Amino acid sequence: MKIAVVAANGRVARKIIAEAVNRVIEVTAFGRHDENNTEAKDYRKKDILELTKEDLQGFDAVVDAFGTWAPESMGLHTTTSQHLADLLAGTNTRLLIVGGAGSLYLDKEHKVQLVDAPDFPDAYKPVANGMAAALAELRKRTDVKWTYVSPAADFQADGARTGKYILGGEEFHTNGKGESVISYADYAIAMVDEIEKGSHVQERISVVAE
Repeated sequence: MKIAVVAANGRVARKIIAEAVNRVIEVTAFGRHDENNTEAKDYRKKDILELTKEDLQGFDAVVDAFGTWAPESMGLHTTTSQHLADLLAGTNTRLLIVGGAGSLYLDKEHKVQLVDAPDFPDAYKPVANGMAAALAELRKRTDVKWTYVSPAADFQADGARTGKYILGGEEFHTNGKGESVISYADYAIAMVDEIEKGSHVQERISVVAE
């Protein structure tokens, strides 16, 4: 199997690359910076919006790990994911998005999202809404084999790698302790599992730690 990871020097991306490399998956990393801070042997300096169809040919899957916290840049979540979708449209290459938790639904009717909850932190609302907008645009695409992977609400950069997680769908869910938490390392396991299995094409899935 051969995959590409875009925005590869980010912390989540590095965990995904490490997990894939550990499973002997061939990884090509694309990043904006000169240095390769990942475990991928093949690193190519290129911004997401500079990528072409030729750059992404021959991969079984492309992982979009783009992220930004700058309020003025929230639209880039949609711009970048749609650019990748355009490049992969009509191909068998899957597009997997490192998503957010804010767009998970709190009701079975799928009318109320986590970001709408009264206790949702104001500081996280811009990025939650930006990522939700990107997901909404992806849902309109039937020409791309996309999968959007939402982490738990408490997404821990330095959390332990337990090797276990609970897979969910569109709705906010917790583990047996009533917690919505997952480490970057366990999220990476779930992401690579989905890459290998390909079970949720044109769907959003979500993961929490056991």
